[in-house]
Amino acid sequence: LDLTCRETPCFVKFSEVEKAANMQAEMNEVPPLLLSVWTIGSTFQFYFTGKKCKILQDMNSHLEAVLKEKRALRKRLIKPRCQESLPVEATVHKSMVELLTEAVTFIEKLESHLQSVRSIPQIPNMMKNMDTALTKTEVLVMDLEELTEQILKWRELQKQGYSD
Repeated sequence: LDLTCRETPCFVKFSEVEKAANMQAEMNEVPPLLLSVWTIGSTFQFYFTGKKCKILQDMNSHLEAVLKEKRALRKRLIKPRCQESLPVEATVHKSMVELLTEAVTFIEKLESHLQSVRSIPQIPNMMKNMDTALTKTEVLVMDLEELTEQILKWRELQKQGYSD
């Protein structure tokens, strides 16, 4: 966004909203004790001067840390992150695990579909082989039927021989 022209109305509004959000975030980070110290009248000014100084020093060091972190973040965002791993926030871990399981499932299904697509050119040969196997099976069935008939005739002859 920094590289694009900011003269258009949408970017002007965006920068205003961003500034307001930054100011609100900084105000939310101000300790409540500091706010209460600022509201106390001049009567307690000498008593709270040491505390004010310490709180302001803490606030200053906190703001410096925020600014350093902001600069480092901007540098990281500007710098291309090719083939580097980015840290994942703990709140997103569950979603990442679910996404990875879905990705693995997708890859497995993709591999099976690719296997099916690769086997398409072999289908005519497979059909020819199946037709040949079917013909052979039919011949074997006819032979089996003939054998069954012969066995039944032989059994009848044996029954007649025993009965005589």
